[in-house]
Amino acid sequence: MKYTPLYEDHVKLGAKMVEFAGYYMPLQYEGIVAEVNMVRKEVGMFDVSHMGEFLCEGPDAINFANYVVTNDFGSIGFGDVIYTAMCNENGGFVDDLLVYKIAPEKVMFVVNAANITKDFNHLSNLAQKFNITLKDISDETGLIAVQGPKAQEKLQPHTNLNLEDIGYYSFAEGEIFGVKGIISRTGYTGEDGFELYLPANETPFVWRKLLEIGIKPAGLGARDVLRLEAGLLLYGNDMDDTVTPLEAGISWAVKFEKGDFYGKEALLKQKEEGLKRRLRGLTFESKLVPRHGMEVYKDGQKIGYITSGTFSPTLNKPIAFALADANIKLGDIVQVLIRDKYVDGTVVKTPFYRGSVRSRK
Repeated sequence: MKYTPLYEDHVKLGAKMVEFAGYYMPLQYEGIVAEVNMVRKEVGMFDVSHMGEFLCEGPDAINFANYVVTNDFGSIGFGDVIYTAMCNENGGFVDDLLVYKIAPEKVMFVVNAANITKDFNHLSNLAQKFNITLKDISDETGLIAVQGPKAQEKLQPHTNLNLEDIGYYSFAEGEIFGVKGIISRTGYTGEDGFELYLPANETPFVWRKLLEIGIKPAGLGARDVLRLEAGLLLYGNDMDDTVTPLEAGISWAVKFEKGDFYGKEALLKQKEEGLKRRLRGLTFESKLVPRHGMEVYKDGQKIGYITSGTFSPTLNKPIAFALADANIKLGDIVQVLIRDKYVDGTVVKTPFYRGSVRSRK
């Protein structure tokens, strides 16, 4: 088991700690619903130091990044971030990730905690034809996500950057409470906010300063509810190496026209043949909550399964993602088998909820 730089701070704050992706992480502090409401209405902060960061440097850094991901990394400017999939040769997800375009010969990959070793090996294998060096800087990097409609207002007095100048999915190198790092306008909650990439040994100092200015912490429980309300995917639940980005509903992050990329042939073949299944949003009027792995039916036939499900405090009803038959349409009623009962769910467009999150430039 690993510890983030903030482990001792969580324990002192009375967090309920759990094992997640090989790390001890805070599940909750005051309670999941209270923490969800806090982030939706004001501001909260999350320790996301368990995420993985890889530095890619060299003359081929940008071409390499564009080859290993499905989205068009070449189309974004320096100081911008792209959300994308990284696929295997069959088009299945190796991971979903963020890629930072720092300089002509410098790129940063930000990957899911559970996939750090697998992703680094995957990238290292593909790097052999490129003039680059890859370095795993996960252990020396701390990461705090400050999320909520009041995030900018709270952080602005304590940084040397004009946060208004940082667009959605953009970043700048600067200082927060005098500590140098990267401040990016990204997040996983559906609200406006910033992610602070800091030296691991200085992350506790910044965390305590954020507490002093009245930003309270939130745990993994709230983070999972917030991301699902915002219609955002979780690797290992909503997709894995057997699910493609087209099936997972992020075809907008697959740019076939950009040129060659790893997994392209398999994805192109799937697109031409037509999808047999795809991820859909469901809402429920029942109080019974659908959970990962539960079966989904229509007209008595099994058509798929729940990938993520929770009770949404924001919408006051259960919501879920289901990987189901591609023929089901918006507005269709399906049944989910919850505790031996068939519970009606309605197929809806996602996100389930749109908060204060900015639009792309």
